[in-house]
Amino acid sequence: MGAHPPPSSQGAGGTPLSPAVSAAGEPGNGSANRSPEGLQAGLKNRHLSMIAIGGVIGAGLFVGSGAGIKAAGPGILLSYALTGLLVVLVMRMLGEMAAASPTSGSFSAYADRALGRWAGFTIGWLYWFFWSVVLAVEATAAASILTGWIPAVPQWAWALLVMIVLTGTNLVSVGSFGEFEFWFAGIKVVAIVIFIVVGALAIFGLPPGHHAVGTANLLGHGGFLPKGPGAILSGMLLVVFSFMGSEIVTLAASESPNPVAAVRKAVNSVIWRIALFYIGSIAVIVTLLPWDDPEVTKSPYVAVLKSLHIPGVDVVMDVVVLTAVLSCLNSGLYTASRMAFSLGERGDAPKAFATVNKGGVPAVAIWASVAFGFVATIFSYTSKDTIFQFLLNSSGAVALFVWLVICLSQLRMRRTIEREMPERLTVRMWLYPWLTYATIALIVFVVGYMFYDKDGRVQMVLSVVAAVVVLAAGLVLQKRRPRAVEPAAAAEAPERA
Repeated sequence: MGAHPPPSSQGAGGTPLSPAVSAAGEPGNGSANRSPEGLQAGLKNRHLSMIAIGGVIGAGLFVGSGAGIKAAGPGILLSYALTGLLVVLVMRMLGEMAAASPTSGSFSAYADRALGRWAGFTIGWLYWFFWSVVLAVEATAAASILTGWIPAVPQWAWALLVMIVLTGTNLVSVGSFGEFEFWFAGIKVVAIVIFIVVGALAIFGLPPGHHAVGTANLLGHGGFLPKGPGAILSGMLLVVFSFMGSEIVTLAASESPNPVAAVRKAVNSVIWRIALFYIGSIAVIVTLLPWDDPEVTKSPYVAVLKSLHIPGVDVVMDVVVLTAVLSCLNSGLYTASRMAFSLGERGDAPKAFATVNKGGVPAVAIWASVAFGFVATIFSYTSKDTIFQFLLNSSGAVALFVWLVICLSQLRMRRTIEREMPERLTVRMWLYPWLTYATIALIVFVVGYMFYDKDGRVQMVLSVVAAVVVLAAGLVLQKRRPRAVEPAAAAEAPERA
């Protein structure tokens, strides 16, 4: 799996690398409202822009950042910065491939072409598994908030209702998914921006009755690294998975009129998005309040707003967190179904997964993802500490596996793209191949540290077991079942003949 491309014009998996789209990014075949894969190209530019911006703001930022602050103190800023740098580099590589060949399978399809069918099969199903489990996590979280507002309705009923509503929006059309996600993401973005602005004013002592806090909270209470440099790595393990979702825009771009432009715009903006929403908001928290304040480690955003004497902050944050949860559930259902659709196209999943309904959406793939999510949600109530915990742990390291596969795929695809279709190389990975190698080394280091860390070891071991099981299943099925012809490959057949 080096940086050298295969000698032929095909990837290691035997699939042509050239996409069935024009250089401008418009579909090369089919009607104007269909992608080359048969999906409805119903996502507007504003949908993709907000999906790209809001995709990095998950519920984990609001409810999970407290654990990171508790583990590393103000040094959590370095944890977020290092993880953010890793995401920026990975997204740059993914953007390079996605701009050259937009597809609903994204990195799974690229792994299939560059590394072999076993790689695309394994990472595709692991990714589907991850997001299907996320459906249960987010449905349960949303139900918990809604039950607090209306206790008369059982929590399981809220979880069921949330799943049904968002399944319905995904089944109607990709445009309805995009519209819901536009508003969900918009609320998250506005909330974070207001939080940062208000917090920054408070840091400089501009609100009446407040004084500038300076660096007292950053350097006091044990210093910037109160638990030592090693806590930076521990913090990375806690925050790394909150960045999962940045890659969704590369899947969604294939269902837009101009996928190449959408990918290019999303990749170019990922740096400021991570810097503003993650590092900016966390910097406000650890600057305004002592990191070891129990309220900060419990609910950091609420703690900051309470310290500024803003009324009704609990309700406001509940609304924001609920929006983030619903956004994650909505995106998770979309992402899982499109990955299942792509697997079906490549013959690595039932053929029915690759069919679309009259609205141009993969209904069977959506229902299959929802069914798994429903089962996982039931386990979250009936077997929370056993089966459901196993599902969580065995999908916990999938983000790192996905990023590693993206890096390895880009190493192989870059030279092939340069040789066969250099005009499509509109997004380039910086300092190729050396920065790609450095990114791989950093990911491998984080994986190794997870094995070393007592809290991360269980997740990593079970995730590796899950990956081995999926890989074994893929190798067995690969011998028994021929590969399906991808639409992009079929469209190119006359040209190659």
